[in-house]
Amino acid sequence: MIQIAEIQEAIRGEGLDGWLFFDHHERDALAYRVLDFRPAASVTRRWYYFIPAEGEPQALVHRIESSVLDPLPGNKFIYSSWSKQIDGLKSILGKSRRVAMQYSPNCAVPYVSMVDAGTVELVRGLGVDVATSAGLIQLFEARWSPDQLQLHLEAGRRVDAIRAAAFAKVRENLAAGMAIGELYVKRFILESFERVGLVADHGPIVAVNRNMSNPHYEPMDGRSEAIRRGDGLLIDMWAKLNEPDAVYYDITWTGFCGTEPPAELVRIFDAVRGARDAAIGRVKLATETGEDLRGFQVDDAARSYIDGQGFGEYFVHRTGHSIGEEVHGTGANMDNLETHDDRKVIPGTGFSIEPGIYLPDFGVRSEVNMYVGERGAMVTGEIQQELLRIA
Repeated sequence: MIQIAEIQEAIRGEGLDGWLFFDHHERDALAYRVLDFRPAASVTRRWYYFIPAEGEPQALVHRIESSVLDPLPGNKFIYSSWSKQIDGLKSILGKSRRVAMQYSPNCAVPYVSMVDAGTVELVRGLGVDVATSAGLIQLFEARWSPDQLQLHLEAGRRVDAIRAAAFAKVRENLAAGMAIGELYVKRFILESFERVGLVADHGPIVAVNRNMSNPHYEPMDGRSEAIRRGDGLLIDMWAKLNEPDAVYYDITWTGFCGTEPPAELVRIFDAVRGARDAAIGRVKLATETGEDLRGFQVDDAARSYIDGQGFGEYFVHRTGHSIGEEVHGTGANMDNLETHDDRKVIPGTGFSIEPGIYLPDFGVRSEVNMYVGERGAMVTGEIQQELLRIA
């Protein structure tokens, strides 16, 4: 059930007069999740729900769909015409001068940018400043419960075991002189997920050689390379328990199909590992000292290390992403490349740390997950310390 008092405390903490929710045709999934309700019928007319920093929530609904917000507490106002809609919006906002909406300046945080530009213009035209709800969304959408942390840890144990089994399957086939390909390994992983009660929305990534240089490569029918001795091999896999409220576990390991990997592959792996550990260390130090850590600062730590190794131009994606019930969650991302994510890394949230170097002939990524608690931060699964020798 929606906790109005908790939301209002967070609104005050952000220095806002309120939080204005808006939807049309169920475009804003975040609104329904934060408000903890589902409409009983299709939403074909605009509704607004305003939670002020103090006082009763205010709802504005169309006469045709006047019951759409009935599950929520507060006062209800009804409109029919566009002019009455504007009058109603003025009424529910009252004397508010600065409110949060699912909006992100310059679309810096696209996960939060759900409200259309015209609606933002409408609210601003009433003399109300619109601020981003990114910080509020993180509080009510991205934090894991204690039970969710345990579901994540259990998913990690199962995924780590399947990851080891997948590399072992490649090793066995190569030793026996049997053909094996990327798609075969992908199917092996998916079948293993199903057998142990894991689910994934897509993937995994199984990539050799040049395919390792594509961070989002995925083998499929008609696009799958053979895995041979002397090949580099990268496996990126993510899954969660097939249970309500479960959150994902997402990792990447890299190996070489043989006993003596090329020196350049080892050098690149060592650089990626160093960047990963620099980012992990940055998070742990901040949580231990009580520093307000921002997502972009974690990215800076990994990126600075890779820059120092001379491979900065080949680190082409962010250091990490928020993890939740979707593999890419709505909390702070470890990103100062694709976006400048200045959201705080707050207790109760989980995210990936996954720096990579992507050269023309091969790529290397090393990915772990981290969880930030009230008294510290931890890596939630196994950590790859050296390049795997798959022989």
